[in-house]
Amino acid sequence: MEANTMNKLNTHTTKIRLAVLLMACLALLPAIVLAHGGLEHVIGTVVKISDTAISVKTLAGKIVEVAFDEKTTYTRAKIAIDKRSIKEGDRVVIHAAEIKERLVARTVEIGTAGVAQKAAQ
Repeated sequence: MEANTMNKLNTHTTKIRLAVLLMACLALLPAIVLAHGGLEHVIGTVVKISDTAISVKTLAGKIVEVAFDEKTTYTRAKIAIDKRSIKEGDRVVIHAAEIKERLVARTVEIGTAGVAQKAAQ
């Protein structure tokens, strides 16, 4: 009989622990969502670039087009660059906002691996 009581107590304690863990996860969810200011990440390789937009082939193989505006910034190795120095084949990480059902880049970060490979050639 004593073992049965202990088993019920352990089950009850486990349920309380799971409930506390679930509440903690739910409490942290807004912080995780807002960590990047609600911006969407587009990570991949540049397949096309124009004066107004960039097309990126994502790691999942999907082509995503992201527009530019006057607020968009461009960097390589954390150093500001001109948009015209971005080339097809460059690896990029873009933080974009959804504006009027279209992604608009806030930051375009070019990977440095391509620079090291080009310098070695």
